[in-house]
Amino acid sequence: MGELRKPFLLLALLAVALVVGLELGSSLLTGGGDAGGALLTSAQDLGVDVGDVGRISEPSGRGTGYLALVDVVALWTTGLFCLSLVLPDRVQGRVQGVATLIFSILLILGSLVLLVIAFVELSVMVSLFLAVPFGTLAYLALWGFFPVGEASLLLGLVLLLKLLWGGLLLLAQPRFLQNKGLVLLVLTTLLCTVVLEFLHRLVPVIVVSILDDVGALVFAVVAIIWGLVLLIGSIPAIVKALRVTTTLSTH
Repeated sequence: MGELRKPFLLLALLAVALVVGLELGSSLLTGGGDAGGALLTSAQDLGVDVGDVGRISEPSGRGTGYLALVDVVALWTTGLFCLSLVLPDRVQGRVQGVATLIFSILLILGSLVLLVIAFVELSVMVSLFLAVPFGTLAYLALWGFFPVGEASLLLGLVLLLKLLWGGLLLLAQPRFLQNKGLVLLVLTTLLCTVVLEFLHRLVPVIVVSILDDVGALVFAVVAIIWGLVLLIGSIPAIVKALRVTTTLSTH
């Protein structure tokens, strides 16, 4: 790794770990607010009397949580860099290839399952929203009144941590800029975060959940692509490790 500055690398690992943690916990950090009053107002606008609707909760959405599918790749990559601090190059090469192969397969399978879940939910959302008026009211009760403000604060913090992660990697080893795959990964995760914030601000609040789910679908696809990249990239490392092992065993 050359002139690797260990403290900055470890701080970069911490930053990206916080990113993934915030994204996975987004359902607990956003949503859950009372949207009953907003539902009554929308029902009146549609000319429908829904009576006492009780407490209707704001949805937390899937988009921010699905960002973790992409950012876990960043966490894994940074973790492999840190692994070089404690393992010899020969051992690291063998462990890295096999571990990355397993990780990429799990990432692809998990992303595929979550992709199907998000697609089914999106289909239900759109079907209900277009079934005016009662289907629309059912949609509003389940997914309307997205907490755009709370989600924006969380995404802002996530974006800040991602920029910090990229900066710390650069401080740890300026030659990381020559790693095209790493640069592309940094740009991908930053772009996904900005795109999700854009989607949340693009349409009226009652249909933000639909675009949030669209974002989740996109992130699942992006994660599958990165999983395939890792899968393909792990094969040469495994082959090389097998060759070394075979050579050592014949001597």
